[in-house]
Amino acid sequence: MSATRHPAVAGKFYPERGSDLSFAVNSFLVSLPRLRAIACIAPHAGYMYSGHVAGAVFSTIETPSQVIVLCPNHTGLGQPLSIMSTGEWMTPLGQVPVAAELALQMKQHFPPLTEDMEAHRAEHAIEVELPFLQVLRPNVSIVPIALGTRNYEVLHALGIAIAEVIVQQREPVLIIASSDMNHYESEEITRVKDAKAIDRILALDPEGLFRVVIKEGISMCGLGPAVSALSAALKLGASKAELIRYATSADVSRDRDFVVGYAGITIS
Repeated sequence: MSATRHPAVAGKFYPERGSDLSFAVNSFLVSLPRLRAIACIAPHAGYMYSGHVAGAVFSTIETPSQVIVLCPNHTGLGQPLSIMSTGEWMTPLGQVPVAAELALQMKQHFPPLTEDMEAHRAEHAIEVELPFLQVLRPNVSIVPIALGTRNYEVLHALGIAIAEVIVQQREPVLIIASSDMNHYESEEITRVKDAKAIDRILALDPEGLFRVVIKEGISMCGLGPAVSALSAALKLGASKAELIRYATSADVSRDRDFVVGYAGITIS
């Protein structure tokens, strides 16, 4: 039986009413020429903090009908490599179906992926990206993958498998790595740490990103998704990454002692 994943953070991270949510998303989007990106990194905090960063990223790229969304596993529930290959995700804007055939191909190309609803049930990091996709591409479908491992070899191998699946598709597939940057240090420290991580992303260096995050103690929650997305993008021929917008929670809260960083990056 197909599973329905109901909203976990509607009314908390973003508006609960569909009309209010549509208004909020559109307020973050701007009219810009759109490029066909291979991947992007977008934040997943409450919209009041990071919605403008996510909106800037999604405003600059084409949204295809199928998207692979990689996220960290904040809850610790479920398996470390968790996929949903059937069913749908609900938001206040309606349903987003799982791209079943694409998800099945992912499981075939990367057997460690485990069919697991528990890892996704309360995890917010994919959910908050979906309204942007729904507004920009109402017929969008997704392959949701939650990553609870920081094993570089596994993350890199997953990225290669994603690329192998995407290259077989007739239509473009976008990869989204859902991630915030450094957490809960001063704005001064956070900006320095985040710059080191962002430099490695802009250099298209997944292993360098992994090493600097571990070495510098950068609490980038979506390290795994970013490593896999970068690995996939390189395999698919990526030659450029661009920082679209960077911000911290202090821009809203004015608390500069205890902040979270947000980066929006396109990879093409």
